[in-house]
Amino acid sequence: MSKHQDQPAVIVSGLHKSFKLPHEQHSGIKQMLVNRLKGKKGFEIQHVLKNVSFEVKKGEFFGIVGKNGSGKSTLLKLLAGIYTPDKGKIRVNGSLTPFIELGVGFNHELTGRENVFMNGALLGFDHKEMEAMYDEIVEFAELGKFMDQKLKNYSSGMQVRLAFSIAIKANSDILIFDEVLAVGDAAFQQKCFDVFAELKKKGATIILVTHDMSSVLRFCDKAIIVDKGSVTGIGDPYTISDMYLELNYDNNTNDESSVVDSADGNRVAIESIEFIDANGKKTTSPNSGDVCRVGMKYINENEDYINFGFQIFNDAGVYCFGTNTKICGLDPINSSEGFVQIELALGLLPGNYYINVAIMNKNATSSLFYKTKAYSFRIKKDTQVEGISKLDYRWIR
Repeated sequence: MSKHQDQPAVIVSGLHKSFKLPHEQHSGIKQMLVNRLKGKKGFEIQHVLKNVSFEVKKGEFFGIVGKNGSGKSTLLKLLAGIYTPDKGKIRVNGSLTPFIELGVGFNHELTGRENVFMNGALLGFDHKEMEAMYDEIVEFAELGKFMDQKLKNYSSGMQVRLAFSIAIKANSDILIFDEVLAVGDAAFQQKCFDVFAELKKKGATIILVTHDMSSVLRFCDKAIIVDKGSVTGIGDPYTISDMYLELNYDNNTNDESSVVDSADGNRVAIESIEFIDANGKKTTSPNSGDVCRVGMKYINENEDYINFGFQIFNDAGVYCFGTNTKICGLDPINSSEGFVQIELALGLLPGNYYINVAIMNKNATSSLFYKTKAYSFRIKKDTQVEGISKLDYRWIR
């Protein structure tokens, strides 16, 4: 093995990047001259990246995660050579193809067919090579009957399908994908997953930016967290996934005063919620599979018969679980106040979740009180399974 083959695919050392943000336009030249004489600048410096360092090994599937505005997209543009760093070095060993922003490299006045050949030329393919792979590109994108229409008539989903279908044909050593799954529909996302699995099998070097921790767990060998312009975490996908979930976890939801903010003047309400683990202690971060109780303190000044409803959603808005006392066959309550609990085994996988609660009328046909995101909790990492739920299972050999 040669010395070159031993080198990492990408080396980033002490990277800094800032931008000048102009102040609001002054009312006239006079004011601008006065500000200059006073030494006032017409802009301020925004430091987007600060001392960023990491390495991507050859054949590694490398994840970059971070909230919007964290600096990760700027980092990818630096890797792609679109921006130049203020300070620090980037070394790329091999050819690199970026798939960074929707529509970059496209001409919206040209047809889909013309854009395929134009993008192919940008990737280094000649016309004959593009003709040979054209049908495969169109078939993957599922845009056969639209290829002779101008790109300006394409939806964002159609554009990303076409761009991705071209990008994966690149004979590059390193591929960069930025939020490629954010626009496509579910069927296209599955195609992306299949491509990622095939690229990983072939040993390609992939850099993927995503908010989807299931993708990080499924594909990545290693990942980093970028937060406020700095790398705040680097490691295996399970560690990074757990750190990112904690970074995004909003414990403020569990302020008791926030539970009944819609109950002012409401004579029927849930006043507070508490989350109790198997040891009787309050918690907001149980483990997957733990048996916990969710207690709800309520008032019912109308003294009507009432039922209680309970729902769990993940932070992507996926409905994970729901039930109510009526469908469980419990008698409605007519107490003026009290405390009701639901005990459940949390068969959920790592992630951030929130609880919706409701008080319903005697027949559970309408809600007297309903609070979305009344409480939030975070399931800690589980390195044995993937998905959104944890089922009882065993391997038989």
